[in-house]
Amino acid sequence: MDAVDVSEHYEVTTTDDTPSLLSIVLDTNPRAWAALEDRLPLSQAIANLLVFVNAHLAYSNANQVAIIAAHVNRAVWLYPAPPRPSLHVKDPSGDVSMDDAPHADVLPSSAANKYPQFAQIESTVMASMQRLMSDTTEEDLDETTTRLSGALTLALCHINKAAQALTTTTGGIGGDAQAAANAAPSMKARIVVISVSDSEPSQYIPTMNAVFAAAHGQVAIDTLSLAGTPTFLQQACFNTDGTFLAASNPEGILTYLMFGLVADTEARKSLITPTHDKIDFRAACFCHGKVVDTGFVCSICLSIFCELPENAECLTCGTKLALGKYGAKPAVVPRKKKKKKRIVNGGGREETGSATGTPRP
Repeated sequence: MDAVDVSEHYEVTTTDDTPSLLSIVLDTNPRAWAALEDRLPLSQAIANLLVFVNAHLAYSNANQVAIIAAHVNRAVWLYPAPPRPSLHVKDPSGDVSMDDAPHADVLPSSAANKYPQFAQIESTVMASMQRLMSDTTEEDLDETTTRLSGALTLALCHINKAAQALTTTTGGIGGDAQAAANAAPSMKARIVVISVSDSEPSQYIPTMNAVFAAAHGQVAIDTLSLAGTPTFLQQACFNTDGTFLAASNPEGILTYLMFGLVADTEARKSLITPTHDKIDFRAACFCHGKVVDTGFVCSICLSIFCELPENAECLTCGTKLALGKYGAKPAVVPRKKKKKKRIVNGGGREETGSATGTPRP
């Protein structure tokens, strides 16, 4: 019987899925969304975004999601909701009220037919959005700059914290933390930006710092531009190997999300991802914050200036800038004339100055 036993050919192996963390940065600029009110209201965009989030979570039980709002004067967490301050207050009976317990948002009546995690995310995001809009004052509307750099920084910090927690849980056991650090990444992370406004030149430096940090951490930045010209986000997608999509029809936001941005960084290796042919690589100057085509660059700190700073000193590091012969015409060096060959006796040979040819034997 041992000769015909083939059970050893069947091996049961289990492999855990690598968690995928999707961080979504939603541009909530009130002025930009007011211009899109006729075509795509903010409430409808959030509803489509939640469908996209549910699709990401449905791929694997290990997948995670985080949603951040880039507002006009601050970056706010939409999900997970920030913890509320803990207050231990004693009532007259002497008992301590549990005010530090997590406050779950009240679920709507239709949540009974939904997956509990989907219903929790929906209620939390809607409650956070209502709280954000109610806290927005008229003075906040005077500022038109979207705090995109702050939202990207929050997303990167959350990704780093989640990756460290996962590495400590899975690979740090047994004191082999160094081997776990050198192993493959324990989490696939990416950032999806939903943009509706133009890139603000004053946000160039902090935005590029966040982009370089994402590129160093192998975190892809994807962008779906519903309106405006996000110049800096085009560069962010290019530097981090992300995908940039400019929606010609904002009403089809769900189509762009599901067909263009639903695949994670690992699945994209087997897919043909959409590409953006025209990328604006212009930078903003450090002196006035203007987007320039040609400028002066410091050779030490690589700061960009639209015009020569005062006293020819770099405004960032203080280095004395030497322009040399900037603006001078290039020197033209004449070519050396080659000696012409003269045809003698039906063949080409070098001219010797003699009227007669070379005697032959």
